[in-house]
Amino acid sequence: FAGESHDPLVEALVTEAWRRLERFDIKLLSEFSSCLADQHLYFSPLMGKIADIVHRNLETTQDLSSLSVLMVNISSLISRHFQQQLVNKTELLFDTIASSEVNVAIRIARFLRNIKYCYQPLLEKCNNVFLSNVDQLDLDSISKIFRLYKFLQFNSFEFIMMAKKKLTEMIPLCNHPASFVKLFVTLGPIAGPEEKKQLKSTLLLMSEDLTGEQALAVLRAMEDMESRNSHLIKRVTSVLHKHLDSYKPLELLKITQALTFLHFQRKEFSAKLRELLLSYLKISFIPTEVSILVYAISLLPSPHLDEVGISRIEAVLPQCNLNNLSNFATSVLRWIQYDHMYLDSITGKQLKLLQKLDHYGRQRLQHSNSLDLLWEELKSVRGNTFPESLLEETIATLQHFVDEINYINVVEIASFISHTDYLSTLLLDRIASVAVQQIEKIHPFTILAIILPFSTLNYDPPQRDEFFGTCVQHLNSYLGILDPLMLVCLGFSLATLQYFPEDLLKSIFNIEFLARLDSQLEILSSSLSARVQFHLMELNRSICLECPEFQIPWFHDRFCQQYNKGIGGMSGAQQQIYKMLTEVLGGINRVKASVLTPYYHTVDFECILDKRKKPLPYGSHNIAWGQLPEMPWESNTEIVGSRLPPGAERIALEFLDSKSFCRNIPHMKGKSAMKKRHLEILGYRVIQISQFEWNSMALSTKDARMDYLREHIFGEVKSL
Repeated sequence: FAGESHDPLVEALVTEAWRRLERFDIKLLSEFSSCLADQHLYFSPLMGKIADIVHRNLETTQDLSSLSVLMVNISSLISRHFQQQLVNKTELLFDTIASSEVNVAIRIARFLRNIKYCYQPLLEKCNNVFLSNVDQLDLDSISKIFRLYKFLQFNSFEFIMMAKKKLTEMIPLCNHPASFVKLFVTLGPIAGPEEKKQLKSTLLLMSEDLTGEQALAVLRAMEDMESRNSHLIKRVTSVLHKHLDSYKPLELLKITQALTFLHFQRKEFSAKLRELLLSYLKISFIPTEVSILVYAISLLPSPHLDEVGISRIEAVLPQCNLNNLSNFATSVLRWIQYDHMYLDSITGKQLKLLQKLDHYGRQRLQHSNSLDLLWEELKSVRGNTFPESLLEETIATLQHFVDEINYINVVEIASFISHTDYLSTLLLDRIASVAVQQIEKIHPFTILAIILPFSTLNYDPPQRDEFFGTCVQHLNSYLGILDPLMLVCLGFSLATLQYFPEDLLKSIFNIEFLARLDSQLEILSSSLSARVQFHLMELNRSICLECPEFQIPWFHDRFCQQYNKGIGGMSGAQQQIYKMLTEVLGGINRVKASVLTPYYHTVDFECILDKRKKPLPYGSHNIAWGQLPEMPWESNTEIVGSRLPPGAERIALEFLDSKSFCRNIPHMKGKSAMKKRHLEILGYRVIQISQFEWNSMALSTKDARMDYLREHIFGEVKSL
C-alpha cells in the first residue's frame, strides 16, 4: 500500500507480525525484515529481535537466498563476532545455490560492504557468479556491482573487461537522462578514448534535463575519469548551482572535492557554496557532519572560519572519534598553511584548536581497551593525514595491542602503517611473524599489502628470508590469475627490498603478461596508469642492474625519454648546494646538474675526481637543469668506471628532503636506498646530503656547509 511507517494500518500489521515472529520460517522472516527495511526501521528493537532469531537458528539454517536478505537488513545491528559467523556460514552454503543466482551474490557483496569487510574468498565466489552470468546482467546490476567493488576495493580485471564490452553496446540504446547518467557513471571511468568521447558528447545534449542528483553523479564520474572537459563541467555546474540549496552536507563535500580536483574556479559558485556550508555549520551538532562541513570549507579558495565556526568545532570535540579528529586536524593545518602563505600570519586561535584536537585525540587513544574497538575508528583514517603528535600516540597504542594482531587484521594494519611513513620495528616484526605462522589463513591477493610497509620503510625483519619466501611461496600457484597491476607493484616492492624471486619476475616479463597489463592500463585513470608504468620501468631497471643473470632485457628507453622531458627546477636548497659546489670544485665546468645515468636515474649533481683527488673539468657540455641531456655514455649497460681515466672516480651528490626518510627517525626509505645501490653498481661514489643535516645548527653558516661538502667529496676539511 506504500504506507508510511506511522500509518495506523502499517503500525497494526507490524505489531501483529511482532507477536507471531517466533513462528515465522526463515523465508517469511526475510520478507518481513525487507518490509521493515522499506520503512527505514533498520535500528528498531524489532529488527534487533529478528537479528536474535537469526543468531539462534544460524546453525540449522540452509537457505542462503533468505539468509542473504536477512544479513543485509540486520547488518547495522550485529556484533563483529556475529558478522564473522555469518561470513563463515555464507561460505559453507555458497555452493548450495545455483550458479545463476546473481541477486544472492549481490546481496552477499552488499552485506560485506555494510560491515566494511573486504573478504576476498567470498568476493571471489560472488565474482565467479557474475562472470558466469554477464549476458544476463542489465545496466542496473552492473552499476550496483561496480559500486560495491569500488567501496570494498576489490579488483576483477576479467569482470571489468566483460562488463565494459556489454556497457559499450548499450551506448546507443540509452536515450533517457536517468539511464544514460547511470551508464556514464558506470562505463566512463573504464571506457576507451572513443567511448569517452561518445559519452561526453551525448551527455552534453542531455545536460539541461539533468536533475540535481544526476548532475552530482556525473561530476563525481568526471573526477574518476580525470576528465577536465571545460564545456561539460560548465554545463554540469550550472545544474548544480540551480540545486545547490537542496544538497546535504556530505553531498556538498563531494561537490567541493570534485571541483577542486577538476580545477574548476568560479567566484560566484564558490561564494554560494561557502555560504551554504557555513549556514549548515551554524546549526549542526553531529560530530561527523561538523567534520564534513569544516573539511569542505577548508578546500575552498578562502578556507578560514569565523568565531562561530571555531566554537562549533570546539563544542563537538569531546564526542569525536579519531576519524573526525583527523579530518579536523587536516582542515586546520590547511587553514594555517593558507594564512601563512597569503596573509603571512598564523593566529593563536588556530594553534589553540590544534592543541585541543591533540588533547582529545590522545585521550581517545589512551582510553582504548582493545585493538578491535580501536581499529573500528582507525580503519577510515589514512595515516598520512594524522598530525605528528597524534600519529606518535596512535603507533604507541597499536604497539600496546601488538599481541592482538592476527591473520584477520594484519592486512589492514600493514596498509595503515604503509601510509604513515612511521617506522615501528615492533609492529613490523609482529606483522612478519603473523604472516610466517598463519600464512595459510591469509588470502594470497592480500600479500602485497603485507609486504608494502617493509618496502616503503626499507626494513628487514629478523626472519627476513623466511618471511619473504613464505609470502612468495603462498602466491606462486596464483601467478597466472593475479591482477596484473598488483603483480607489477608486488615485484617492485620486493625489488626495493633486494628480494628477486625468479619465477615471479619471469611471470611478469613475458609477452602474454605484458599484453594483459596493456589491456588493464587502458581502463585505468591516466595518473594510475602512469604510476603502474613507472613501477614496471623501475622493476625492469632494478633487475637489469641487480640480477643481470636473469637475462631480462631493458625495454624502457622511449618511456624514460618521454618521462624525463618533465623534469622540474631546483629547490632552494639544491640551488645553494649547486652554487657552493662550483666554489668547492673550482668552477662551473667541474660540476653537472641533473645528470641522466644509464637506465635513466637522475643524479642531482655529478663531479669527477682524478687519482690525485683533483676535480676534472667537463669542458663546454655542461647540462642545464630541466633540459633533456644526451645519454652520458654510448651504451645503456656500460659500467661508469670503464669510461674514466685510470684511478679517477665519478661522484653523485644527492639532496634528500624529508620525503626520503621515515617520519619519526632519519632512516632512509626504500626508494632512496634502492637508488643509492643502483648508482653504486653504475660506478658512482654516492654522497647523500640529508635535509636534516643541511639545515641543522651545525651547518648554519656558509663556511660550515663548504667544509661539509669538502669533507664528503675530498675526505678532508679544507678551511678552518
